[in-house]
Amino acid sequence: MHLFLPLVAAVIYVVAALLVKRASDLGADIWRTTRIVNYTSVLVAAPLWLAGGTIPSSSLWWQPAFAAVLFFSGQVFTLLALNIGDVSVATPVLALKIVLVALLTIVLTGDPITARLWTAAALSTTAIALLNIDRSRPHARAGTTIVFAALGAASYACFDVLVQKWSPAWGTGRFIPIAMACAAAYSPPLRRFESARTAALSRSYTPWLAAGASCFAVQGLMFMSAISIYRQATSANVLYSSRGLWSVVGVWTIGHWFTNREQHLGARVLVWRFIGAFLLMAAIVMVLIDYGA
Repeated sequence: MHLFLPLVAAVIYVVAALLVKRASDLGADIWRTTRIVNYTSVLVAAPLWLAGGTIPSSSLWWQPAFAAVLFFSGQVFTLLALNIGDVSVATPVLALKIVLVALLTIVLTGDPITARLWTAAALSTTAIALLNIDRSRPHARAGTTIVFAALGAASYACFDVLVQKWSPAWGTGRFIPIAMACAAAYSPPLRRFESARTAALSRSYTPWLAAGASCFAVQGLMFMSAISIYRQATSANVLYSSRGLWSVVGVWTIGHWFTNREQHLGARVLVWRFIGAFLLMAAIVMVLIDYGA
């Protein structure tokens, strides 16, 4: 089950990314998107309270609040990447989180890093170079997308490792709902950054944004629960990183359902992106072998 949940979450994530990208094309800015996703996440995470848990001493109350800061930051950076760039570039870059999670786990727990993991990191770096090949657009746009996606990956990686480390003292039914409530509490100030155009066009994008937010919330809850319950952040991220491949496949096969134009970038660009995505999958397989998942 600890492998099944992240794998399903990866597939749902790609659908969420396409839906949010479509909402963005219709006028939804990242600030409203972030607020709606966070509010939706609170509702989706609320039933988890029934799973039980404990509220530890007040000296630990800062933990879910701090974890929520990382989650919130990762969300903003990820949505920035999806908003300004291509889903099939941003999503595979986010797959680098697997290496960052392993590195942070080493720092926080002292687990050693193996040669296979370093090789996986090298494959991931090569994959990003291939995913950045796009002569039809300015390189600055792809570069900015990669920077924001990398920052999002780093924030989410810190969040994942801290969920693994801190949630046992709280229980899944307490730590995750409280952290999501904190993230929602951080969201109202984002209204100040929302453009007037976003409000004016709300009727056109609201169905897409609502669907995307729901998918984001569901896949996030599945993934966080897998880490909190089974305490295997690295192996969970291994399968979750398969969203890099699914994103390219999704753009190629069903992107037109969302009026996504990336499939028209040209055969050469998409071939390089497929190669990059498969290199990421090779890195994933190496980590799977390394962790015996």
